[in-house]
Amino acid sequence: MKDSNFLKEMNARSVWHPMAHPADSHANPPTIVTGASGVRIKDVDGHEVVDGVGGLWNVNLGFSCQPIKDAIAAQLDALPYYSIFRGTTNDKVIQLSEELRTFFEPDGLTRAFYTSGGSDSVETALRLARQYHKIRGDTGRVKFLSLKKGYHGTHMGGASVNGNANFRTQYEPLLPGCYHIPAPYTYRNPFNETDPQRLAQLCLQALEDEIAFQGAGTIAAMIMEPILGAGGVIPPHPSFMPGVRDICTRNGILLIADEVITAFGRTGSWSGSRHWGVQPDFMCTAKAITNGYFPFGAVMIAEQVAETFEQDASGKAAIGHGYTYSGHPVGAAAALACLAETQRLNVPENATARGEQLHQGLLALQAKHDAIGDVRGGHGLMCAMELVSDRETKSPIDKKTIATVQEVAYHNGAMVRVSGPNIILSPPLVLTREDALVILDALDAGLAAITG
Repeated sequence: MKDSNFLKEMNARSVWHPMAHPADSHANPPTIVTGASGVRIKDVDGHEVVDGVGGLWNVNLGFSCQPIKDAIAAQLDALPYYSIFRGTTNDKVIQLSEELRTFFEPDGLTRAFYTSGGSDSVETALRLARQYHKIRGDTGRVKFLSLKKGYHGTHMGGASVNGNANFRTQYEPLLPGCYHIPAPYTYRNPFNETDPQRLAQLCLQALEDEIAFQGAGTIAAMIMEPILGAGGVIPPHPSFMPGVRDICTRNGILLIADEVITAFGRTGSWSGSRHWGVQPDFMCTAKAITNGYFPFGAVMIAEQVAETFEQDASGKAAIGHGYTYSGHPVGAAAALACLAETQRLNVPENATARGEQLHQGLLALQAKHDAIGDVRGGHGLMCAMELVSDRETKSPIDKKTIATVQEVAYHNGAMVRVSGPNIILSPPLVLTREDALVILDALDAGLAAITG
């Protein structure tokens, strides 16, 4: 093994990192992770910490889930790859599809279209939504609605419905016909409304207004995260997603639930849609479907949408879309093992308990540190604290200062994620009480470093 300084030099010379300036790794070398066990990761210098990020929202079962590793190894021996494009398939993807059909039955979802990850899943759902309306003869329904602050991946379609300028402005012009409504974000919103229920109603009214302005007959779908993740962990009032579902249904608009983060137990429910009592028309999944051990995703499709495609006799339902690795047999085998272990461990139960522990711990830190403007959580293992330079004005903290919090927290035992002015926690769902305390203590040290 080369020493850490040499590896950092090679990294800066040859790797461009997602979501970073290409030159940043010269001045700020990234942490080089070389090992992991349970919910802990180890860097090239031998420093071991609790992973408060869960890989990237995806390692729900931790880094030592042997059943998934065994399934991957066995499948590599049996069938390392074959396409499921028209005319061929594999046994593992068929078995997985039946398991997912059962798992998502309460969400009204009965068919699966396979992808290589979350951005692929969003792109697929957007395309199939447009195609659905064309099959039905509603050829004018081509527009998409989404939430400001929402995140939907990095493909051109996903970037177009993203609600954060950081993922949009350098790549414009993007897909035309994409419009955004205010998110139910109580800490910052254009209505200056702090009551969650009233804010939810104002955002729903904004959705109705936008539909009326655009014309319902021009809109294909509304895409939303049940709880906004990368935008800063923004949980809506319980009335919000059901209200969106009702508005979409009344206007003939499909509802796409982007559950790349929230599916498979992270919210404390088996899906984010189920958490709010909603059945979407499409659900985008990825990340935790294989625990991050294999790039894989699935778009789950509602029965009534599936029937429209399958009963078409015009030829318009032929799907001109797919990926080389759609339904990859190794990915399907990993997903089968992951789903079985996820259910065996009943991870929503622990996600609820540990999420409440972290949420209460962050509130205690807020009472102690003036740099914390807002704390968000209370729905499984999705928590965030928004840092400010001034609580009265809600002025966001500067990048250098929040980076200090992250760095000190890391040296004190926890990897946490910075997203804008937010520190986001999305640890594995098998986190223990003791692990959660390590994260909170590490954040306490990080915050103390900037407040004295």
